[in-house]
Amino acid sequence: MKKKIAILIPCLNEELTIGNVIKNFKNKLPNCKIFVYDNNSDDNTFNIAKKCGATVITVKERGKGNVVKKMFSDVYEADFYIMIDGDNTYDIKNLNKMIDIMSKDNLDMMVGCRNHKDSSAYRPGHVLGNLFFSKLVAFIFGNKVKDIFSGFRIFSKRFIKTFPLHSRGFEIEAELTIHALEQRLSIKEFDCYYMPRHEKSNSKLNTFRDGVKILKLILVLIKDERPLVFFLILSLLFFLLSLIIGIPIVFEFYETKLVERLPSAVLSGFLMVLGFLSFFSGLILDVIKKMRHENKRLNYLMFKK
Repeated sequence: MKKKIAILIPCLNEELTIGNVIKNFKNKLPNCKIFVYDNNSDDNTFNIAKKCGATVITVKERGKGNVVKKMFSDVYEADFYIMIDGDNTYDIKNLNKMIDIMSKDNLDMMVGCRNHKDSSAYRPGHVLGNLFFSKLVAFIFGNKVKDIFSGFRIFSKRFIKTFPLHSRGFEIEAELTIHALEQRLSIKEFDCYYMPRHEKSNSKLNTFRDGVKILKLILVLIKDERPLVFFLILSLLFFLLSLIIGIPIVFEFYETKLVERLPSAVLSGFLMVLGFLSFFSGLILDVIKKMRHENKRLNYLMFKK
């Protein structure tokens, strides 16, 4: 039985490359259904994609996360969904092999990990940032991941229909990987060649701005996924500050029987209270986290393939 495959292409101002992306998929998978989600482009992306035979949907609210949310909510029924950027930087020559592995191993997600021979394709700042965040996510979840920001992924229907999306922008790729690791879903990575962008096409990413957004996401992730560790560290910091401020006051009291630095004594006591509150908050949130994970897992298991 032939698998139904849907191609999902989020794009913003990709008139120079979207036509080639669509043609490449038509040559590789003649029976696939291609959907282009145009994020309210200022150029001719919409018309070119339509002329090339794709179904084009406009998403007016800017941000890749908003586009992916639209994709996953009203997407065409298929067995596998291939999401790829519209900038023609991902080589799909091994696509059929990737789909075969998805089907054979019953995977929920396969990630196309970017290999690059040309430094202009993958800027050093992005390489280092990706490496740092990939290592951090691997440390938190105990799973080795090489490329958490890849824009080339294959999903099962089950993944698409049970993924609770929150991100609005570029950090959506990190959220997809984090969700899969958090739920212990079956995922694999497959190396693919990452090609330079068209010489007249500009990247939509801002290394610093998007890096700050992703760092914020990672910090929230640590708080949400490891609340006991997060708040234990916070409580220890409060306890340490309390002791640093309070111990000299205690010694001073034993010597003079007076509390001459009352504001410092109050601050020390307040910090100690914050330390206890942080610790117990971590305990409570750890229980809530386990319940939340169980609910997500049940939602995933209840979905009929």
